[in-house]
Amino acid sequence: MKKLIITAAIFLAVSACKTNPFTGKSTLNFYPNSQIFPMAFAQYDQFLTDNKVITGTSDAQMITKVGQRISSAAERWLDSNGYPGYLKDYKWEYNLVNDETVNAWCMPGGKIVFYTGILPITQTETGVAVVMGHEVAHALADHGAQRMSAGMVQQIGAVAGNVAIKDPEKRNMFNQAYGLGSTVGVMLPFSRSHETEADRIGLQIMAIAGYNPDEAANLWRRMKAKSGGQAPPEFMSTHPSNDTRINNLMAWAPAAKQEAAKFGVTSFK
Repeated sequence: MKKLIITAAIFLAVSACKTNPFTGKSTLNFYPNSQIFPMAFAQYDQFLTDNKVITGTSDAQMITKVGQRISSAAERWLDSNGYPGYLKDYKWEYNLVNDETVNAWCMPGGKIVFYTGILPITQTETGVAVVMGHEVAHALADHGAQRMSAGMVQQIGAVAGNVAIKDPEKRNMFNQAYGLGSTVGVMLPFSRSHETEADRIGLQIMAIAGYNPDEAANLWRRMKAKSGGQAPPEFMSTHPSNDTRINNLMAWAPAAKQEAAKFGVTSFK
């Protein structure tokens, strides 16, 4: 049984790789779009039914406007870099939801929600573009499917250990050590790497859409001020620290502008 589980894990890892067009790297992904998109679309529709969606206001219209510009910029980049049709199964949708949570998200397949609670942080259309670019980048890079795939591998490792270890006391020690080690040593860094990747991809896309990438660092300064500087240590978090993100975004902004210039975009909103 142990050998069967390990063999299955290796087979899945080798056979389920997909290239990230923005990084050129192979990524672990067991879930094709044809499987994960319908689930995401159904969950999104249910979420909208269960929450108060704001329509017809200037803020709601701005969310849609920015989302359309960002998704169009992403498609332009993909088409020009050898990935035509990459977004053919995406069903873009942008909604503003009445909720004081400071958050926004994009589900696989392009289903996006902004909470009203994040608007005081974004402040402007360009601020919305910073967040929109980041969230769209998660969907473009298949981060949701990758997290699910990594979770599956983590579970297979746990099962393999429990099958192999017969002594109950040693098995309990393994479970405690494996749970902490795989979370802090693998899953959390994996999540932080996705956030960093989405920051960089999002910065590039917002610049191609005509929004000033220099504003990304300013948004995270406001986010840091909102949090009062209270945050867990970075190694215990799913996200990089605010300071790490600010420094990264400042360093990447010039390259984002250079990328936008390839598309004829040299002035920014």
